[in-house]
Amino acid sequence: MAEGPLTGRTVIDLTTALAGPYATLLLAGLGARVIKVENPLTGGDSSRGNSPYVGADGLTTLRREPDDMSVSMLLRGRGKHGVTLNLKHPKARDLLAGLVRNADVLVDNYSAGVTERLGIGHDWASAINPRIVCTSISGFGAQGGPGSGKAMDTIVQALSGVMMTAGAPGEPPVRFGLPVGDLVAPLYAVIGTLAAVLQADATGRGQHVDVSMLGALTSLVACEPFDAYERLGLPARTGTTVPRLAPFGTFPAADGWFALCGPTDAFAHGLFAAMDRPGLAGDPRFATRDARVAGADRLHAMVADWAADRPLAEVLGLLARHGVPAAEVRDPVAAVRDPLVLERAEVVPLEHPRHGDVAGLVGTGVPIRFSAAEAALDGPAPGLGEHNAEIYGGLLGYTDEELKGLVEDGVI
Repeated sequence: MAEGPLTGRTVIDLTTALAGPYATLLLAGLGARVIKVENPLTGGDSSRGNSPYVGADGLTTLRREPDDMSVSMLLRGRGKHGVTLNLKHPKARDLLAGLVRNADVLVDNYSAGVTERLGIGHDWASAINPRIVCTSISGFGAQGGPGSGKAMDTIVQALSGVMMTAGAPGEPPVRFGLPVGDLVAPLYAVIGTLAAVLQADATGRGQHVDVSMLGALTSLVACEPFDAYERLGLPARTGTTVPRLAPFGTFPAADGWFALCGPTDAFAHGLFAAMDRPGLAGDPRFATRDARVAGADRLHAMVADWAADRPLAEVLGLLARHGVPAAEVRDPVAAVRDPLVLERAEVVPLEHPRHGDVAGLVGTGVPIRFSAAEAALDGPAPGLGEHNAEIYGGLLGYTDEELKGLVEDGVI
């Protein structure tokens, strides 16, 4: 079996919740050995306390047994080695230093300044291992942000402007159901980390990679020229349709919704043929792209009227037959069980570390396929401190008696 492209690399994971753990999940899926460090005094990663849970009897809302594990941890902890370490204990830095000596990457998602206060920032780590790449994911970046500088996904969505890109003019802000701030930042963090590792390979020196949730999401908002729209009087929020690309949007059929994208002449003409109104292609109101944009409201109303009483399958069949890009609007439960994404392991089954696949749940895979490497999340999420002996003993050389003493002292 092919190895992962990051096989042989070691990542120290000091992250919690979602943004950081998703970054290290991807690194694990690419083949890196990820050592997840959790605080034994707080019960570890905060997502271990997220309802719902999975245990021997399947899915539950409340934790009932000691080995019940949150679905969040089942998903985000896969492929990682779990150790415990109380970073506020004076003896903790010796253990962390041992891990740093053996690592290529250290990832944290603390608020700005926390690693420095703990004495484990990039300067400290690079003095131990000059090649190490220290990646930080925070709400606002290393310089800190407003107030406490702490940020949750909804706060970042609000500040980024993304909430005012969905919905129609005059409607309340729309919070995206997917935590896009928490998910976009780790993607940039992984890109930055891999770039820094390549540079470290060439120069022998690591560096600090600083990614902010606000900056990552706002940079995506800036991919659309909303300032230009505002100057031209074009609405940023257009509801279910996009008038400047008409015909373009989502529309209801008799038994479901579909998305339609027909901005080019060829696609628009295909739509007219599917509607059995091919003459619209020569109608001055709809013959050109600019004309369709000017008459977007009328055109979109015609599409809605045409589809309203037809079964969704019929609408999609007609559009496909005439080469018009269109698709059913699916709910998440159906979407993540699409045979195509399952076959490509972009979505994979979730397993409890002791009880296996008892809940029939699926979670994110690694949505990258390589021709000469393997990308996969091998192994279930670890229990809290499950690999203490393997990592501290096997990798760092601590004896059983020393480990017992560290437990008694509240270090691990």
